[in-house]
Amino acid sequence: MSYGPGPGLPFVDAMTPAVLVLSGPVTRAELPRLSAEVSALLRDTGAATVVCDVGGLGPPGLAHVDLLARLQLAARRAGGRIRLRSPDPALTALLGLVGLGFETEGQPEQREPPLGVEEAVQSGDPPV
Repeated sequence: MSYGPGPGLPFVDAMTPAVLVLSGPVTRAELPRLSAEVSALLRDTGAATVVCDVGGLGPPGLAHVDLLARLQLAARRAGGRIRLRSPDPALTALLGLVGLGFETEGQPEQREPPLGVEEAVQSGDPPV
């Protein structure tokens, strides 16, 4: 005997993060709505993190830095944080340049040691 899928929406794991997709140029007029959306996602889902998909924002600039800093502030006020998905390498570099370190998907958290082998160097070893 076989059973088909049940009626309604498919099962969603509780570990699935809330996602906010940011695309196209975002104006300052949209900041209050996006900040409220981040706060609502944290409150309604009970998640500690909202993933912001920034792959569609376009060429990075200071407006994107301002946007992400404000969204992080809204998330912190709601008791959470944001994580970036698909950031442009230039955006990551720009955020680091202004002192805003954001966690991105696919990278280990800063408090986790990187995986790998560490070799000990002895004083008598010849240089390579």
